Amino acid sequence: MSSSRNLLAISLVGLGLCACGGEGGPGQDETDTSGDEGDPLLELPEDFPAPAIPESNQLTAAKIELGRHLFYAEELSANQTMSCGSCHLQELGFSDGEVTPIGSTGEALTRNSMGLTNAAYASKLTWANPNLDQLEQQIAIPMFGEFPVELGITGHEDEVLARFAEDPTYVAMFEAAFPDASELVSFDHIIDALACFVRVLISGDSPYDRYRRGDQAAISESAARGAALFFSETLECHHCHGGFNFSLATRHANTTFTQNAFQNTGLYDIDGAGSYPPDNRGIYEFTFADTDMGRFRPPSLRNIAVTGPYMHDGSVATLGEVLDIYAAGGRVVAEGEPWAGDGRANPYKSGLVAGFELSDQDREDVLAFLTSLTDDSFLTDPRFADPSP
Repeated sequence: MSSSRNLLAISLVGLGLCACGGEGGPGQDETDTSGDEGDPLLELPEDFPAPAIPESNQLTAAKIELGRHLFYAEELSANQTMSCGSCHLQELGFSDGEVTPIGSTGEALTRNSMGLTNAAYASKLTWANPNLDQLEQQIAIPMFGEFPVELGITGHEDEVLARFAEDPTYVAMFEAAFPDASELVSFDHIIDALACFVRVLISGDSPYDRYRRGDQAAISESAARGAALFFSETLECHHCHGGFNFSLATRHANTTFTQNAFQNTGLYDIDGAGSYPPDNRGIYEFTFADTDMGRFRPPSLRNIAVTGPYMHDGSVATLGEVLDIYAAGGRVVAEGEPWAGDGRANPYKSGLVAGFELSDQDREDVLAFLTSLTDDSFLTDPRFADPSP
């Protein structure tokens, strides 16, 4: 099987179109994970565990640098109009600031561009695919997927590869990254390099991180009060957004059990029986189990203040609105609006979204805490920036 056909098969598995129904992704038996907390390529904060890295794609400086160039290369799309970086902007925590993105051919996607902050620690990738647990799997989907088209490589594999194979600068980078390869410029190598780059996008130096490590002046008194509320049993936020990565959907090199983190947060109930909008129904689209209707992955809250709009479909504009929805125990979409209904009454809503009361000061404090999770050094780190002039 050719390299391009191999990767297309991987992308189909990730999309749930192949016979792979288990919680773990394909290739688990062949792909063990390991991590080296002393690896200088990762530059981990002192209190972060090592991420799980496949034995088949260990980090090297050359692969990371090739991946950075490829991440920002519009030549990777069939019509050379967009790159991975088009929907994942560093200054926005590698999200894009749009409700939902537009693919290279003008096709609108149905899911909001999830930020890539600390994607190396995600136990599942994208908003609602229980089969995706390796970056190498996920990266193939925007490259080769046709429903919807993003980079649009399918049917244009040879010409896309030729762009890099005929560029001396890229050839030199591929040689440095894969010195023993019999086939130098291939989609397998492109995906491995991109995965290596995404894995080093580690953020752990926000004001709240510094506060937690002992710098009491790093955040305001309001943010400190907000942190106490966030981690309280009154608000319940930490049950889905806890741990060092502020997401239940987290794993690392020493993880022995991965929790099923998908949750229904009562965002919709369009028929009074729990339904979500068509083509945006969470992991129900894979399991067809009613109880999985509207269940999506909780994203990391790191850099959350710059990654709006929010929720899986980008339908919530501000963090304040997000907080108000959780305080209400779900969202009411008024009659006459698209997908009208009372999400508070959704029968599949998580029991953790029960609602709570906040004073105006409490609300301000929680928002101050969430803003304190913004890591400006990460958002401006030249190691992650577009290498083009």
